[in-house]
Formats: sequence, structure tokens, C-alpha cells
Amino acid sequence: MSVSRPRTLADLQRWRRTRARRSWYKRSFRLQVMLLVGLLLAGMLLAQGTYLNHRKAEIISQQMGERALAVAKTVASMPQIINAFAIPDPAFIIQPLAERIRHETGARYVVVGNARSIRYSHPVPERIGKPMVGGDNDQALIHGQFYVSEATGSLGTAIRGKAPIWDEEGNIIGLVSVGFMMDRVAMDVARYNSFGWALVALMICLGFAGAYWLSQHLKKVILGLEPYEIARLAMEKEAILQSIHEGILAVNREGHITLVNQQARRFLNLDDEHVLLGQPIREVVPNSRLLEVLRRGEQEFDQEMWLGDHPVVVNRVPILHEGEIEGAVATFRSRREIVDLSHALTQASRDVDMLRAQAHEFSNKLYTISGLLQLERIEEALALIHQETERAQAQMSFLMRNVADAVLSGTLLGKLTRARELGVSLEIDEQSSLSCPLTPTGQEVMMSVVGNLLDNACHAALNGPTNEPKVRLFFTDLGEQLLIEVEDNGPGVPAQFAESIFQEGFSTKTGKHQGIGLALVARLCRQHGGAVTLEESELGGACFIAVLDRSLCAQPDQQQSQQRYQQRYQQRSQQQFQSSTKNSDHDS
Repeated sequence: MSVSRPRTLADLQRWRRTRARRSWYKRSFRLQVMLLVGLLLAGMLLAQGTYLNHRKAEIISQQMGERALAVAKTVASMPQIINAFAIPDPAFIIQPLAERIRHETGARYVVVGNARSIRYSHPVPERIGKPMVGGDNDQALIHGQFYVSEATGSLGTAIRGKAPIWDEEGNIIGLVSVGFMMDRVAMDVARYNSFGWALVALMICLGFAGAYWLSQHLKKVILGLEPYEIARLAMEKEAILQSIHEGILAVNREGHITLVNQQARRFLNLDDEHVLLGQPIREVVPNSRLLEVLRRGEQEFDQEMWLGDHPVVVNRVPILHEGEIEGAVATFRSRREIVDLSHALTQASRDVDMLRAQAHEFSNKLYTISGLLQLERIEEALALIHQETERAQAQMSFLMRNVADAVLSGTLLGKLTRARELGVSLEIDEQSSLSCPLTPTGQEVMMSVVGNLLDNACHAALNGPTNEPKVRLFFTDLGEQLLIEVEDNGPGVPAQFAESIFQEGFSTKTGKHQGIGLALVARLCRQHGGAVTLEESELGGACFIAVLDRSLCAQPDQQQSQQRYQQRYQQRSQQQFQSSTKNSDHDS
């Protein structure tokens, strides 16, 4: 039969609610755990109770039979019973004695019979003198055995203890049959078993209570989530880990790899994730420093290292649970991509600053020219236009002639415009030169170092004692280093701050987000084989000198060509000096 599909939104909602009611018990982890544990425990207790109660019934029946046999043996060995067989009417002696024993032992009957199974005693006196019923006397009368049997007699089914009676000459002259009725045995078994079943029921209730507590505890441990939710979260986590652009590597407290995503495998040049899982991190990535994080429990951020053939920036953090270190995680991203992105952002920011400064400056110029034209001062307007053009051309020609890197030239041009906008006189020393193009990393470093030093110098010059703020810049790449020198005529740096001025967060300026620029300059210089120092400026303020290793910033081919150019220049200078010496000797 086909199931009708929901046609409207209301039908769909009713269908989903009905489906939810039908399947809630299938999706409830707590209920499933409680039922599973409770039913399993109940089944075990019921099976054990059934076995124990059955065994208890067997033991009670066996004890009743042994009790009947013991009474029968005692009666069969009594001299009064044996001697009574010698008189004409044995029942006269045996019946009272058997009834007294029956009442004292609690037996249903104590029957004494002769060798032909004729009763000499019976709880019902009218049955004395009649044959015994049951057909189980031959073992005692013929074979002389003591035994327990279960048979149906004149009073009903009973457990019987049979014992033969011997005379003084050793002849079997009769037997004793002591019986306990089966209904009484069943009552005794039921009485004992009822207590056992009550204990089983109590244990089942306690088992379900424990199962409920266990389900509650497990639900709390898994943060209240259902198994299907955990499975979905696990799949989502795996998809997220494999799709993010950063590499992730996790280890346990023993230092074995427990997690590695697709990007990390790409950095390590491995395709199979299972090759890495469980491997010691020391063997896979010897320089990961995750073992140190496990040992010290300290976080490390923005650390540079090589992972395979890739330069990466790494963050390392320990995994803590209740104050104990359970493992560590390292996330790393390609430094090349960071450098490219930073370069693009810096370039865009520099272009925006330069355009904004130029727009502001030229708007003022245009207003001035417009005013001169309105006043019909055409010659002064033309002179102002020629002056601005000559100054811009002079700056452009100087930068094109002395700076081989276009990115650095653009940075310096933007800073010149920004300084004019601030009213600061920024001078670039005529002896400054950079004859080797920079690598992308070198461009980023130079832009950061030069930009931050010039920004700080302009700010200091504006707050100086004079009304003519001035900043001077000098840079060169002669030798094996890149040298940048920035000085200003500001108030300078107090001697007590000479060391702490390069610490992150320290600043002599007020306001938020200060104390970053000089700390960044110092860190970049250290990372690229140099340093930054503070001296007193000839202009009266501070002079910052930054030194970088040229081999870490300049392009290798250009660096080698520069070295060859310097060698040829030195050789040519020596030849000219020697030729001039010879000519002077000849003239003399």
C-alpha cells in the first residue's frame, strides 16, 4: 500500500511530529543505555534466581527425604518395635509408639508393616491390617536397603524414607515407611523461594536505578549529545579540519601523532594519513617543539620554522584537562602566502596613503592656483606650477637614480608626500643608494623598518622644541649589510628609556595601540641578521640606526652582480691610481 505524501506545510509538520514521536525512543541515548543495562541485568538476575530457587527446591526435597529416612532408621532400630513382632497383636504396641513419633517429627505418617507389607500402624486406624500402597517396598523387604522414594500412597503423593526391620537373628521381619507429603514440601519450597524472588525483584529495581544513573552520567560526559549528534559533529569536524587552509598537527601526552589534516600532509609531502597516526613526532617533525610544549605547558605564537621544504609560521598550545597536560596542538600556515598577502596589503595601504596625501596637497595647490588666476596673477600661478613640477620631478629622478627597488621607491615617495602634508621637512641624504633589488621578504622588511622609523621621527619632530620640524633619512647597501639611519630634531629619548624603548607595549606617546612600531623594527632586524640602535642626532633629537643582513633581503643574482660591480670598480680605481702614479713619476 502506497503511503500518501504530505501536500501542504501543515501536513509536513504533522508528519514530522508523528515521525519524531515514533522514533524518539530509537534516538534517545539515555533511554537506550538504561533499557540495555537494566534488561541485561534483569535477565541475568532472573536466570540466576531461577537456577538458585530450583536448586533450593532440590535441596529442600533432598533434606525432607533424608529426614524421613533418618526417622525410618530410628524407628526400625527401636527394640520395642522389634519385640512387638513376636506377640500375636503387634499393632497394639506399634500403633501408639508410631503415632507419638509422627507427632514429634512432623511427618505425615509413620507406617510399620510386616514382611508381607501388612500395616501395623497408620494415621488412619481403620487402615491397620491392610496392605501398604505404593509398590516400592521390595528394595527394603527383599534386598534390605535403606532408600528414599517418591510414590503415591493412600494419603497421596509423598516423599518416603524406607528402612528394613531385622530381628536378633538378622532376618528381615518388616519395614518402616516415613512420609512427608509433597504439598507440604511444595509449601516449604514456595516459602523459601518467595524470599529469594523478593531479593531478585529488589536487585532488578536497584539495577534499573543504577542503569538510569549510568545513563545520566554518560549523557553528562558526552555533553548532553546523542550518538547521532556526536557522529555528525565528528564528520563536521573532520570536514572542517580537512578544508581549512592551515595545517594542524596534534600529539598526545606521549608525543605520538593523533591528528594531521590534509594541509599538514601537503607540507610533509605525505598522501596517506594513516602513515603518520601513532608515529612519534620526534621522528616525523624533529623541529616541531611540541615535546617542549608538553614538558613546559607554555603557549608559543607566531614562531617561524621549516616544515619539509616550506617556511611556515607556527602556533603551539598545550591541551589541558583539569590542570593536566593531555597533549599539544600545532597550527601552521605558509609564510610565503603570509608574505605575499602582507606585501599586497602594504602596497595597497601605501598607495592609499600616498593618494590621500597627494589629493590633500594638490587640492591646496589647486585652490591657490585658482585664487591667483581669479586675481589675474597669471605669472605667479605659472611659477607655482613650474615649482611644483620641478620638485616632483627632482624627487622622482633621485629615487629612480639611487633606489633600484621600485617598491621601496614608492614607499619613500609616499612618505615624502605624507611629511609635506604634516608640515615636516623630510630630507633624503644625497649619498643614499640602494643598488640591489629586494626579495619579497626584503621589500616587506624594508617597508616596515623605514616606514615605522619615519613615522616615529615625524611624530617626534612635530613635538620638538623648534617650529621647523625636520627629519633626515640615509640608507645604503654598500658592504654586506643594509644600513638605514633616521634622525629628527624632536625632544629625543631620555637616557632611562634607551633600552626599554624597543620593548613591545612601551611608548613615550599617549593613547591606545602605541608601543608597537619600534618593537616590530627591533624584531625584524634581529630576525634578519641585524640590530637597531639609538644615538643622539646631529639635529638635536634622536637618531635610530637599523642594520640588516643584505644576503637575507636582496635578490641573490643582483647581490652577486653588485659584488662583481664593486670588484670591477675597485680594480678600475686601482688601475687609474697606478697609471696616475706612473704619469706623475714620468713628469717628475
